[in-house]
Amino acid sequence: MRKTNIFTLLCAPALLAMAQPVPIDSTTAQLPPGQPAHRTAAAPVPTIIHAGTLLAVPGEQPMQQASLVLVDGKVQSVMPGYVDATAAGLPADTEIVDLRDKFVMPGFMDMHVHLSSGGPSRTDPMLRLRQPAEYWAITAYANGVDTLMAGFTTVRDLGSTGDGLFALRDAVESGVVAGPKIIAAGEGISPTNGHADSHGLRRDLMEAEVRRGVCDGADECSKATRSAIKYGADVIKVHVTGGVLDDSNAGTGQQFTNEELQAIADAGHMMGRKVTTHAHGKEGIDAAVRAGYDSIEHAMWADEESLELMKEHGTWLVPTVWPITWVGDTREKIDAGPFANLRPNSLAKLYQLGDQPKKMVRMAIEKGVGIALGTDNGIAPHGTNAREMLEYVNAGMSPMEALKTGTVNASLAGGLPDRGKLEPGMDADVIALDSNPLDNIEAVLSVDFVMRDGLVFKKDGEPTGMVR
Repeated sequence: MRKTNIFTLLCAPALLAMAQPVPIDSTTAQLPPGQPAHRTAAAPVPTIIHAGTLLAVPGEQPMQQASLVLVDGKVQSVMPGYVDATAAGLPADTEIVDLRDKFVMPGFMDMHVHLSSGGPSRTDPMLRLRQPAEYWAITAYANGVDTLMAGFTTVRDLGSTGDGLFALRDAVESGVVAGPKIIAAGEGISPTNGHADSHGLRRDLMEAEVRRGVCDGADECSKATRSAIKYGADVIKVHVTGGVLDDSNAGTGQQFTNEELQAIADAGHMMGRKVTTHAHGKEGIDAAVRAGYDSIEHAMWADEESLELMKEHGTWLVPTVWPITWVGDTREKIDAGPFANLRPNSLAKLYQLGDQPKKMVRMAIEKGVGIALGTDNGIAPHGTNAREMLEYVNAGMSPMEALKTGTVNASLAGGLPDRGKLEPGMDADVIALDSNPLDNIEAVLSVDFVMRDGLVFKKDGEPTGMVR
C-alpha cells in the first residue's frame, strides 16, 4: 500500500489554494486601448426630486412644495421647499428632477400577479405544451416592464412553473434587465387534483407533467414547502380550495385537510416565509385563517363570519376584484367577454361566481378588514394593475385608503419594511402622477414618472434608456 506523508495531507488545501488562478475583477481590469467594455448595471446617483405635492406616507397629510433627497437608492431626507444640492449637503452635480407640477408618492405594489401568464397563453391554451420554459421567462420579462411602467415597483408573483420567475427576479435585482422588484413563490402548493395540479388532459400527459408543489398528507406537504424554499421561493403560495379557472369539476371548496394546512403554515413560518393561500370557499378560508396564514387571496365566498375571523386574527385580505370586471360579472358579460370560450367546467364556476367578489370586498371594507392590493393580473392584462384601486373606491373606500392598499398595507402584508413609504432609509421607489388621486382616484391610471431603487425607468410619460 502506498503511504502518504502526513505533512502533505495537512498542507494540501493551502497548496491547492495557492495553485488556483487569481480571479480578475472585471470592474478594475484594464482593457486594451480602444476596446469596448461589457455592459454593467447602472448605479443610482444622488438625486433631489422637487415635488409639487408629496404624499410621503399614504394615510398622512401630503406636503406641498417639498424636496425628496435620495442617495444610494435610498431616501436620505424629506425637506420643505425646493432645495438645491448645497442645502441638501450633496455634490454640486447632483441630479435635480423637476416634478413641481406632479403628485409624487411611493411606488405601488401588487401582492398578486402572474407575470408569466396572460396574452398569448389566454388565446392559445396549447401554447403551454409547445413552448419551453424559456419562452415564459421572456414573457414574464415583457409583462414586468408593462407593470413597472404603470407605476408598480414591487410585485408578488404567486404562481409559475419551473424556475423562470426566480431567474427574472435575480436579473432585475442585479440590473441585467428592467422590471419591478419581484417576490416570487414559484410553483404553488396544492393537493392532488387541486387548483395547481394538472387537469383536463389524457392520463399519460398529466402524469408526464411534473408538478413539484403537489402533495398529500402533512409530512409530504411539509417537505414540499421546505423544498420550495430551498429552490428559491420568497413566499409560500398555497391552494387550500379549488379554483374557477382550473379544468376540474371538484368545486371551489376546501381541498387540503386542516392537518395539511397547518403543516404547510408551520414549515413556511419556521423558515422565515410569509404563507398565503388562494381560497374561494368559506370553509377553506376559515380553516386557513385558523391555521395562521398571513393573507387570503381572493376570498370570493367569505361571509361576515369569515371576515370577522380575519379581522380577529389580523389576516390580510388580497381581494383581486379588477379581473372580475374585466372578465364580466354577469352571465351576459361573460358570454360577450374574453373568457366566453372557457371549457365547460371552468365556465360553470365562473357563471356561479358572478359579482360575488364585489359584494365581498364591500362587506370587508365596511367591517374594517385589512386589505392589501392584489390583481391576479395575467387574467386581466399586465399594466392595468392600478384599476384595482378604482374597484375599492367603487366599493366604498376613500381614495386615501385605496392608495394605502398598494403602498403601506402591501408593505405590511408582504413583510417588506423597506418600501411603501418615502421616509429616511426607505427604498427610493418613487412615482409621479399627472393629477391628485385624492381628488379623483382615476389619477392612478396616469403615471408620468417611475423610479425604482433610485433609478429612473420612466420620465415625462416615456420609458427611459434604462428600459431595454
